[in-house]
This record gives sequence, C-alpha cells and structure tokens, in this order.
Amino acid sequence: MTHRKVYYFDNNATTRVAPEVVESMLPFLKDQWGNPSSAYHFGHQVAKHVATARERVAALLHADPREIVFTGCGTESNNTAIHSALLTQPGKRHVVTSAVEHSANMNYGRFLKEQGYDVTFSPVDADGLIDIHRVEKSIRPDTAIVSIMWANNETGIVFPIEELAAICRSKGVLFHTDAVQAPGKVPLDARGMGVDMLSLSAHKLNAPKGIGCLFVKKQTRFHPHVIGGHQEHGRRGGTENVPYIVGFGVAAEMALSRIQHENTGVRALRDRLESQIFKLIPQVIRNGAKEPRLPNTSNLSFLSVEAEAILTQLDQVGICASSGSACTTGSLEPSHVLTAMGIPAARARGSVRFSLGAETTAAEVAFLLEHLPPIIERLRGASVQSGVGPGKSRSKEHSRHSPRSAAA
Repeated sequence: MTHRKVYYFDNNATTRVAPEVVESMLPFLKDQWGNPSSAYHFGHQVAKHVATARERVAALLHADPREIVFTGCGTESNNTAIHSALLTQPGKRHVVTSAVEHSANMNYGRFLKEQGYDVTFSPVDADGLIDIHRVEKSIRPDTAIVSIMWANNETGIVFPIEELAAICRSKGVLFHTDAVQAPGKVPLDARGMGVDMLSLSAHKLNAPKGIGCLFVKKQTRFHPHVIGGHQEHGRRGGTENVPYIVGFGVAAEMALSRIQHENTGVRALRDRLESQIFKLIPQVIRNGAKEPRLPNTSNLSFLSVEAEAILTQLDQVGICASSGSACTTGSLEPSHVLTAMGIPAARARGSVRFSLGAETTAAEVAFLLEHLPPIIERLRGASVQSGVGPGKSRSKEHSRHSPRSAAA
C-alpha cells in the first residue's frame, strides 16, 4: 500500500515518537522486561533505567529526581494535584483555576462542584491573557489550590506563572500548573518559578502516549490519587510502565536540547506562515495576543467559513491541522477557550489551529500556503452561492494592541 506524505501541523495535539525514543524503549519490550520493584538482580537492573529516566525528566524541570512522580498522562497528573490538595487540607473546599484550562481541569472542576466544592474559573481578556490581580482577589481563606496552565493549548498564550506562584506563596496557598504544552518550547524551572506541583505529558514531546509525570516540590503534603503498592515511593500505585518511562526520559533530554531551535527556527516558520496567510487571504483574524505566545502555535479565524470544512479540504491533500472548536458527536460547540475570550460563536467556529514542531520544514509550510488560499476561496464561493456571503473586513492581526478585534 502506498502511503501519501503527511504534512503535519497539529503538534499541540500529539507528536511523532522520535526514532531515538523508540530505540531506547525496545530493550524493555524484548529482553529487559523484569518488574523494577522485584528483589532480584533482573528487576534491579531495570530499576536503574527507571532511575535514569527520572533524572532526565527532573533535569528538564530543573528539579530533584525525588520530586518526579510518573503517571499515566497529563490528565491524571492534573487530577492528582487538585485531589491531593483537597485531601491533605480537608478544611479547605475552594479551588481556583482559569476559564481556558484543558478539559482535564475544566471537567474536574465541574465534577468537584457536583461534589459540593466551590470552584472559581478565573476569566481571561479578549487577548486570552489572565488578570493576575483578579486571580489574587479570588483566593480565600478556604482556597486549597490554584491551578493555572503554563501555556494554552489552543492559542499558545503563555501565562505569568512566576507571578501567580508568588501570589499563592504569599497567601500560603498551593500552586499547580499544567505545563503539558511547554516542554521544548520554553524553559521550565519548576523550583525557580516557585510552583508546588507541575504536570507533563510525554506524548507532547516526541514520546509515546500513556505516560506523564507530576512534579511535587519537596515537603509538599501529598496524597496519592491511584492507591496501590509502594511504587513511586508510595505516591502512585501500579507497576511501572518501564518502556514508556525510559522513552520519556530520552524525550525529555531531547526537549531540553531543542529550546533554542524552537524559539528561532520554528518561530520563524510560524511567523512566516501567519504573515503569508494574512497577505494571501482576506478576512483572517488571529485569536489571542501575538506575545507572550508559544513559538509554534497559531490560532486563526477564517471569517464566513466553517473550520470543519477547511480541515476536511486540507485533509484531502494530506495536511493535518485542528479546529479551535470542541467537536462532539452530533453537535459542534464553539471552543470554550475562544468563548471565554469573548469571541462570537460564528467566528470561533471558523478557527483553525496550526501548531508546528521541531521537524516542520519550510517546504511543508510552503505546501500549506499553496493549498490553503484556494481552499478558503472555494469555500467562501460556495457560501455565497448558498446565500451566505462573507463579510467585508480585510485580514487583521489580533494582538493585545487591538483587543476590540476579538469581538469583531
């Protein structure tokens, strides 16, 4: 069977497992398959590799290896952080998060409200930026934890984690950040930034799906979410997923080494893609501030066109991107992130996220720029024929210097 080339612009959703990561995992699927918790030599040898991986992940975060708890994914890590904060402080029944978090936090927050807890979803402005003073005012004596993402998965907006952590520290409140989108794109210094807990997911940094971690700062009171054996020093039950942990460690080293490339080469390709789209296609608006933003992410609304139609047309020529809308079977609801920014539903439904990776090439960007303008033109022509004409506004950049465009 002939496989067509894939032009991949959805790295915020998942990344290709790097060949080096695959190679590092194979011995633990074939020969070194022992249980690292076993008392005999065969198990001890495997445990040494788990320890090495822990050191590598810790180095990515500038943390102590003893502060790393391996989990099954970023969602588990997020749930565990909040769950632990509530169980170790039974008198505190209030949680603060943001209105643009990943569904791991949004839905867990809704679940907690159903259980009688109080959850504050702190708003963002038209550029997707959070007001740290508003977060500060929302903290109460019964607040157990503040959980704010490091960078938004849809817009790429980077939040002021150090300032938020300092506010929480001054009030004696735990601070957690979902940093799933950040590794390899921005420097991560968990201790230096003052966070108490931090979540990662390996499949966002060229390792497999099904492995993540939670950084838990030393001396932070902690209660496990998955209760079982003594694995992870009693902080997460279940036999260690050795091949994936080893792969995670290798990927963490690679992510640490490519931050400069992400912020030069990848950023330049992203900026070229954006500027050419604004030049070649009318009626396009960037969703979110231009900066501070991840160097690989661009979220654009194509007015008078449905994102799903754009993505279907792109898929036909082998281009992978994603919608800024949350799709569910039988319905299409606007993205909660864009809705929280005050963006009208019609515009939100025309939003497409392009997220580049370290492997993205100039030729791939050129291929996308070759195919995207005629696709938009065809779709807008079809909407005119059906009696739904496009608007009259020209392309414009949506940055924090032009916040009103968010409500256009």
